[in-house]
Amino acid sequence: MSRSRLAALTAFLALASLVSPATGRAAAPATPPGGDGGRHRPCAASEAPGRGPAREVLRIAERTRAELGLKSVIVRVTRGDREVVTAALGTSMTGVPADPAMHFRNGNIAISYLGTALLRLVDQGRVGLDDPVGRWLPDLPQGDRITLRMLAASTTGLVDYVRLPAFQQAVVANPFRQWTAGELVALSTGRDRWYRPGTNWSYSHANFLLLGAALEKITGTRLDVLLRRQVLGPLGLDETRNSSTPEIPEPILHAFTSDRGTYEESTFWNPSWTTAPGAVQTTDICDLARSAAGIGSGALLSPASYHELLDPGTVGLGHATRKCPATVCLAQTERTHYGLGVLVLGDWVAQHPLFFGYSASQAYLPSERLAVAVSTTQDPDAAAGHTAHTLAQRIAAALTPDHPIPDFG
Repeated sequence: MSRSRLAALTAFLALASLVSPATGRAAAPATPPGGDGGRHRPCAASEAPGRGPAREVLRIAERTRAELGLKSVIVRVTRGDREVVTAALGTSMTGVPADPAMHFRNGNIAISYLGTALLRLVDQGRVGLDDPVGRWLPDLPQGDRITLRMLAASTTGLVDYVRLPAFQQAVVANPFRQWTAGELVALSTGRDRWYRPGTNWSYSHANFLLLGAALEKITGTRLDVLLRRQVLGPLGLDETRNSSTPEIPEPILHAFTSDRGTYEESTFWNPSWTTAPGAVQTTDICDLARSAAGIGSGALLSPASYHELLDPGTVGLGHATRKCPATVCLAQTERTHYGLGVLVLGDWVAQHPLFFGYSASQAYLPSERLAVAVSTTQDPDAAAGHTAHTLAQRIAAALTPDHPIPDFG
């Protein structure tokens, strides 16, 4: 597999210039939004949608599945505490229909939880965003010049180990390998930085491994426990779970990919390299919709921290240095921006992971209290890239034509 193909599968990139939905925001609601009034219910398909928005979402999902060659599409749309539609199309495996209750990997969705957990600690007066991370990670080179904000906003200049040819070759050769955080961070810190910390922006998986380690040191709490206490529990994400192995809870949405040249099952390929230990998670579509609403509305944050989530003052976008190629430090666009572990895409707050046959998207429009959650898997000839994000964009264009979700990257 080519370097560019693997990088496209694993680098979750974003761009500049915030259009902030935080302006004039009221205090966070007592009950986090999520389409069920915060009460956890079994995730199941809606009854026959009939006409209206539900039928339109299904029509778009069916057309997109056929057009992009998707094996399965699972989708949930909510508006405030009201479900618009929940549906599953296609199959998990041959003869096994996809179902909304099936679990799948949520990848960099967990990074939005890291950002929110950090900001909750700020609200609690336990840390400041501009505290140097060297206070907790003294062995990190230039740790006295890298702040918690820089880690969460991805402005440290650390090389992204996912882009290194040696790492890509190792993953392709053995996708079941268990990687340690130390091995992965060493791949990044062992290379010259792309730029001085805080002077530019580029996505690096190493930033979030380090942020997870720092959060553990700050709180004296294992990361999976911390995220459960600070984010997952308060948002009612009962089906979102960390695992230290490639295990996925039943029922499972199986994934398949042609990324190694042969169409093969990739469900249990090891995700240990994707983000910080303790934040390697699985979820279902109902939790993903709750997550979109809870994170996107800043339900757990003060108004000041919600503004920081969306607009941390990310610098350097569009001003690549010699060591930071334009394909890495992306050019500035008018309506996209990287926040603290989230993408701000026009008026939407989003994330959309991609991992060896799995694609997902969570997107939230604060002005409409509209949450869109999508998970997709692929057939042998499926279109490459973030297919779940493509479907989310199409749903947004139909339901809120005045608020499209922009492209990025």
